[in-house]
Amino acid sequence: MSFVAIPSTPRSLTESNISTLESLYEAVDGANFTPGWIPRNKPVLWPEPRPQFLPAHWSYTDAKAGLDAGGRLIDVALAERRNLIMRNPAPIAGFETSRTLVAAYQMILPGEHAPSHRHSSHALRVIIDGKGSYSIVDGEKTPMETGDVVLTPGWCWHGHGHDGDRPAYWFDGLDVPLTHLLEPMFFEEHPQKYQQIERVAQTSPYRFRREDIARRLDAAAPDPERFHGARVTLEAPMMPSMGLEMERLVSGTRTRRYRTTANSIFHVVEGSGESTVGSQRFAWSRGDTFVAPGWHAVGHQATSDAQLFVLSDERLLRFSHYYRFEAVE
Repeated sequence: MSFVAIPSTPRSLTESNISTLESLYEAVDGANFTPGWIPRNKPVLWPEPRPQFLPAHWSYTDAKAGLDAGGRLIDVALAERRNLIMRNPAPIAGFETSRTLVAAYQMILPGEHAPSHRHSSHALRVIIDGKGSYSIVDGEKTPMETGDVVLTPGWCWHGHGHDGDRPAYWFDGLDVPLTHLLEPMFFEEHPQKYQQIERVAQTSPYRFRREDIARRLDAAAPDPERFHGARVTLEAPMMPSMGLEMERLVSGTRTRRYRTTANSIFHVVEGSGESTVGSQRFAWSRGDTFVAPGWHAVGHQATSDAQLFVLSDERLLRFSHYYRFEAVE
């Protein structure tokens, strides 16, 4: 037999029984109050952000080795998804990459089909290596080719498969930690396990093709303030908690350092370079990922022509009027 703890009923306050400050503290505590004037180990307010998550870097070479081993040992029909989650090294982190976002590397083998499911959290994929892989979102089959960005808005049925002849790999980004914080998490497996394909589409509002992104970047101007290279926003109004951008850095570019209140995850689509995040310096190359938790200064230097995909919670912070940006010289 299991037992559920039932909270004690708060005691009513009676002024006549409160004669000292100590008795006041005891009485209000029994009524589930806490005085706003007492000192605390963790204050309620502080002068500026105190991020608890740490800057970190993940190597695609390492991830690919782990996923290839998983390809021999893990069947997606049993494990739902064959992925490696990028866990932040901060002591408070369980699975999260940053406070509100989580990233992972995922792999699927030729001929495999991952079961369909849906969840409250929004998700996306940046395809690192994929020829013949595809996504099924609410019954629509859409290609997932190298360099594409593919969206899965919250509560859409989604699964994926692979018709190619070599393993496919991609970067996953989700706002699961935010869903946990706010607590509206729902998850459901598809009743038929694999959703039926109702239509096939090369173009979709859920797919940003590599060629289209490149064309938009060709037409974009570099940031005149030099905080960024040329960049474009990948519009995803159906996923309002997540900001998606693609940024191009020409070889030799060194950006000015800045910091914002937004949490940002950078995924290297092309090229090589290095970035500083807070006091950390990360050398990166194609397929790597690094995270800049809010209020850590960020700067990039490209050692070859490079392209960075940026996933952030900036849209959410702007909506809440919590967003701040400042130069760090």
